[in-house]
Amino acid sequence: MKPLIVLCAAALLGLPLLAQAQAQAFPSKPVRILVGFSPGGVPDIAARILSQKLSESWKQSVLVENRLGAGSNIAAQAVAGAAPDGYTLLSVSSAHAIAPAIYPKLGFDAIKDFSGITLTATGPALLIVSPKLGVKSVAELIALAKSRPGQLNYASAGVGSGSHFAVELLKAQTGIDVVHVPFKGIPEALTETITGRIDFFVSPFASAINLVRDGRAKAIAVTSGKRMAELPDMPTVSESGAPGYLWIFWYGLLAPAKTPRALINQLNAEVTRILKEPDVKARLAPLGTEPATNTPEEFDRMIAEEVASFSKVAKAANIKVD
Repeated sequence: MKPLIVLCAAALLGLPLLAQAQAQAFPSKPVRILVGFSPGGVPDIAARILSQKLSESWKQSVLVENRLGAGSNIAAQAVAGAAPDGYTLLSVSSAHAIAPAIYPKLGFDAIKDFSGITLTATGPALLIVSPKLGVKSVAELIALAKSRPGQLNYASAGVGSGSHFAVELLKAQTGIDVVHVPFKGIPEALTETITGRIDFFVSPFASAINLVRDGRAKAIAVTSGKRMAELPDMPTVSESGAPGYLWIFWYGLLAPAKTPRALINQLNAEVTRILKEPDVKARLAPLGTEPATNTPEEFDRMIAEEVASFSKVAKAANIKVD
């Protein structure tokens, strides 16, 4: 019996070494990064920057696969069901934490079915107003909305989208009563606001900045906690009428749950190194986005907190997708 006990103990002691050896040998075949959004958005661009850099570092192909549908949930479900070996990863946005708050049946658990690798980037939005509205600040927009309850409207990129939650948060903090008008995506929502058929829209920075710069769209504030270097004269929503308001789009990289911790740590270290390279920051800057990283444990905790926060907003505003 004693030899058997000794062998079992040795085997258990050897598991961490085996996991470490597997991590060091990774990758021995192509790696896929799934993106649940169309090409050109920040989750896609961030994934492509990482795929290029990782391919160069690993001397192994890292492929980006856009798998669209159900608000990025199809891609998430595919990764949740993939082997936990580091060869199938997921590039996510804030939408990953919104999904559990609005979809009664996801087919995956946004927290339990994934292991966070790291946050990859963050970026604010721009508060775009109709040129016909005649407001020049957030304070004026709030005052107008309060003087005409239920008469002003706002666009979103769809029910449960980040642009929807951004305004619901503004409503909750300021007490304004405005009507939600969902569209099929950001371009349509922007167009309707610019032409004056919609009163205002909280747009991702990258989607609206060129329109703002050439004068076709009117932005009155950024949703970040501080002013942006790209628009130093543009005040934040918080400083111009809604104290304490903050809305940030975030992006990150996930692996399937049960991926060995040694491999998660290896991926975190490599991606963190890449995100600190000056040319990566330069490539993200035109999108109003900057690299951001954290530990796997911090990212897991952040996602759980975001899911709880979005769930509260969804419940209060009765936001749900059938």
